[in-house]
Amino acid sequence: MQALSIVGPGATAVRDEIATHLEGRTATVDRTDTLDVHEGGQFELGDGGDWTAQGTDRTFDELLDSLAPAYDYALIVGFSQLRLPTVVIGDQELPGDVLRRVDDAAALDPSAIAAELTELDPHVTLESLIAEAKESPDAHRSGAIATFTGRVRRKDAEDDSPTTHLKFEKYEGVAQDRMDTIAVELEEREGIFDVLFHHRTGVVADGEDIVFVVVLAGHRREAFRTVEDGIDRLKDEVPLFKKETTEAEEFWVHDRA
Repeated sequence: MQALSIVGPGATAVRDEIATHLEGRTATVDRTDTLDVHEGGQFELGDGGDWTAQGTDRTFDELLDSLAPAYDYALIVGFSQLRLPTVVIGDQELPGDVLRRVDDAAALDPSAIAAELTELDPHVTLESLIAEAKESPDAHRSGAIATFTGRVRRKDAEDDSPTTHLKFEKYEGVAQDRMDTIAVELEEREGIFDVLFHHRTGVVADGEDIVFVVVLAGHRREAFRTVEDGIDRLKDEVPLFKKETTEAEEFWVHDRA
């Protein structure tokens, strides 16, 4: 799912215009209260009808995760502290990646933003990858789905300085092409029908998920074996660079290998 945040005067009108240029199921999300997003809150979701998620026990990340398996796009208005690609109308300072900044909404080209949105890194969850695997033409032949989730480890040893976050960078296009090649090669194995990878880039905080591998297979043994081989090959062959920040220091991991 591609997710985009829009903030500033006229954001709702801009969001609605961008939606008309997107092909696929689009969720539009509005904030309906003044709670801090990191404390949870109330959210209003529209997709041709009215549906509202409310309560302080649900964070915005959890809302996005719940949308990812069912929607192609999520267009969000009213949140200024999201780590998402963002269109900014005005001079607001934000923590996320600013995709476009203008002084006035009239200066934006919604069709151009819609086209650019399709090229951004998607918001992917393990559940959305599993849902994609289940849509495979060979799903009726599958008796197993095996998965791997890699996450940010706070400590490797008890006396280590705690890791606060990791930052991943990649060669644009090269990393995804290599993951696609590995997937195709693994799918050539007998009994393997679909192999899906996703590796996040940018800042990933302590405890958050980094990478997913999903394998759709005829039987469990080939599924488990292929998941293990898949993550090993991803780590060995895909050009991704990791900077680790602990409470004591910051360093590129490959410099210490």
